[in-house]
Amino acid sequence: MGQPVIIQVENICYPILAIVGVPANLVTIIILSREICDLSKCVTRYFVAMAVADLSVLVFDVIFYEIKDYYFPNLFFNYTPICTLSIVLNMVSVDCSVWLTVAFTFDRFVAISCQKLQIKYCSAKTATRVIGIVCSVSILQTVPTYFAFEPREIIDNRPWSCSVKASFYKLPLWIAYWWMEIILTPFLPFVLILFFNVLTIRSIVQTNRIRRRLRGNDKDLRHNDPQMVNRRKSMIILMAISGNFIILWIVTLVTYLLVQFTDAKLLVANYNDPFTILEQTGYMLRTLSCCTNTFIYAVSQRKFKDELKKLIMHPASLLIHFCKYVVNSVN
Repeated sequence: MGQPVIIQVENICYPILAIVGVPANLVTIIILSREICDLSKCVTRYFVAMAVADLSVLVFDVIFYEIKDYYFPNLFFNYTPICTLSIVLNMVSVDCSVWLTVAFTFDRFVAISCQKLQIKYCSAKTATRVIGIVCSVSILQTVPTYFAFEPREIIDNRPWSCSVKASFYKLPLWIAYWWMEIILTPFLPFVLILFFNVLTIRSIVQTNRIRRRLRGNDKDLRHNDPQMVNRRKSMIILMAISGNFIILWIVTLVTYLLVQFTDAKLLVANYNDPFTILEQTGYMLRTLSCCTNTFIYAVSQRKFKDELKKLIMHPASLLIHFCKYVVNSVN
C-alpha cells in the first residue's frame, strides 16, 4: 500500500522549502546586515532578527524534524531526548518569528502614528532590547513543553521518537498551559497585528488627506511629496508582511482551536484522519511563511533587489560578504 497523500505532499514540499528558504534567509541576513538598503537601523534590526528566527524554524522544523524523519529515520536525532529538544527549539523559533512580526508591526505603528513617541521608541537601541525580550520570553514560555513528550516506541531498550503524553490532554495544568500557548501564539498576535495595521492605515489615510489639502489637488505634487511616498512604501511592506503571516497561519490557528473544543489531538500518526491532514497542512503553510519575506523585500525594496541580483550574478561574493559579517560580529 502506498503512503498517505499528505505524506507524499510533505516529502516533496519540505525539501523544496529547505532548498529555497535556507539560502533566502541567509542572503537576507547578509544583505540587510550591511545596512545599504535605505532602511532605518531600527527596521533593519527587526528584519535581520526575523530572518534569523525564520532560518531557525527551517533548520529545526524542516531539516531536523520533517526531512530527517523521512530520509534519515535511524539517525541519533530520533533518540527521544534529542527529538524532544529539537521540537522545543523549533517552538522557540516559531514563537520568536511570530512575536518579532508583532514587534515590527507595533514599531511601524509608532513610527507613523505616534510622532511624540517615535523619537524615543523607534531607535536601534530600543529594537535590540525588544528583540532580546522577545527571544528571552519565548525560551522561558516554551521550556515546560519539553516535559509534555514521551517516547513513541522503544527500540533496543532505547526511547525512540516523540509523542505527546496522554496526560497533556487531561491534566488541568497542561490544559491551562496549552490554552496559554494558543493565546500567545498565534491568537493574540493575530489580534494585535490586525489592530495595529488598522490604526496605521487609518493614520496614513488621514495624514495623506490633510497633506493633499495643504498642497492642493495637483497629482504631480502628490506623487512628488516624499513623505506621502515614504508612507505609501511603509504601508505596502507592512501590509505584505502582516498579510503573509495572517494568511499562512490561519489553518494552524484553526487546528489549535479544534484541539480545545473537540476530541482532536495533535501529533497523532494517523495520516488518513481529516484533522491530521488539516494539522499537517497548517504546519506546511506556517513553514512557508518563513520563506517569503525575502521575496517581499525584493519586490518592495529596490536596493535590496539590486543587491540580491549582484549576489545571484556573483555567488562568490556571498561567501566574502558572509565572512566579513562574521568577522565584524566577532569584533
